[in-house]
Amino acid sequence: MVDRVSALPDDILVSLVSRLPLKEAVATSVLSRRWQNVGLSTMNLRFDAVDGSTDNNFRHYPWKLKEAIEYWKRWKYIDWVNRVVQQYRGKHIEEFRISLPLDSRFSSSINEWIQFAMEKSVERLELDFDLAVSTRFEDYTFPHKLLGICFPSLGCCGYNIGFKSLKVLQIRHVGVTGEVLEYFLSNCPLLERLSVTCAKGLVNLRVVGSSIALKYLVIQNCHNLESIEIRDVNIVSFIYCGYRSTNISNVPLLSEVTVSNRCCPKDFIRVVLNQLSCCLSNIEILKLHLQLGAGHNENPVLPLFANLKHLELLVVANYYKALHHLNSFLKASPYLQRLVLKLQLYSERACMGMGEIEKAADCPHNHLKVVEIVGYRAHKSGVELVMHLIKNGLGLEKIVIDPVRTWRHPNGADKPHTELDEEVKARDHAKQYLEAKMPSTVEFVCL
Repeated sequence: MVDRVSALPDDILVSLVSRLPLKEAVATSVLSRRWQNVGLSTMNLRFDAVDGSTDNNFRHYPWKLKEAIEYWKRWKYIDWVNRVVQQYRGKHIEEFRISLPLDSRFSSSINEWIQFAMEKSVERLELDFDLAVSTRFEDYTFPHKLLGICFPSLGCCGYNIGFKSLKVLQIRHVGVTGEVLEYFLSNCPLLERLSVTCAKGLVNLRVVGSSIALKYLVIQNCHNLESIEIRDVNIVSFIYCGYRSTNISNVPLLSEVTVSNRCCPKDFIRVVLNQLSCCLSNIEILKLHLQLGAGHNENPVLPLFANLKHLELLVVANYYKALHHLNSFLKASPYLQRLVLKLQLYSERACMGMGEIEKAADCPHNHLKVVEIVGYRAHKSGVELVMHLIKNGLGLEKIVIDPVRTWRHPNGADKPHTELDEEVKARDHAKQYLEAKMPSTVEFVCL
């Protein structure tokens, strides 16, 4: 049999191998002397913890023993990364990802990896040091000196920043200050995507200036954050999960916004829309986490969303509160095409004693085409909600029912049996009470 693959040019072989998971890509290096160079030149280095602290095999162990096992496993990860980095023969890295449960004790090794990625002109850098098991040690802190900063407040100390090729920076559980992030923004001419999650050292962040290349910004769960200013930039998408308000102005290209506040102030809708007042007419995709009832967001006055095409609401309420607020959004969004309702709704038993339910008024909508109801439960009121949308969606083409609440259990591993039972009942309920009521013009999908 003729080996036609090995006859391909090196650059094509490297491109093919780069599509493989890292361990498989490196394993190709044993095929032959030529493949040794190819396998160790993969342009995507993704180091992910596969069987580490994410499992529950020793969750009942004594705390001291559990910590010792975790420490030993982390050193195994570090040895794995070190071996690959030391043997690497490529000249350029497209993606360098470390998704391992590491903390400040391993700073020296992590610094070397970042230095390595910098020297290889990395385009996408991801540092995810989320710890599945709590630790008494501090998060790893991004080294200022690699950026040429002696101290954040003192500016450059003579080095040249080595991230000129960087296009994407994603960090999670990494100690980083606003000054370091602003230095990245100002000195990485290709940096278009920045995502920061659980950065304890982030207090103030300014994303300011038309010279900044940034297009996509994600700031999530940075609990010490006091202020965010976004001004005079060509940002396209902004995702924010936090407690503090934002100062946004002169962002003419901002068209996609996601805002979530787990503390949900009672006037959350008003506060968020005031912050977005400068760009509401440009927004095409809007995603909000709402809490309704008990004095929360009562009778909000909504502005006109002149270009809104996609609306996603994660709603904590009863079905009837959700229905009345939904009408408000439909009236304010005349060109809405896709509606996603993620429902974290009270049970019908919890709604007992609330008095007579006022029927929601009709709210005809001409452009709504697709409705997704996620987190659906086997409630009579759920049928009423769907039928209300069918009645008022004059051009409706498709309804999707999905009982899985992925925002509560992202990986599904810790989902209780009671919730699994509720999902089964919800599917049966939807097929029994909804499918038969669908007009012939509306496609019904139950996931």
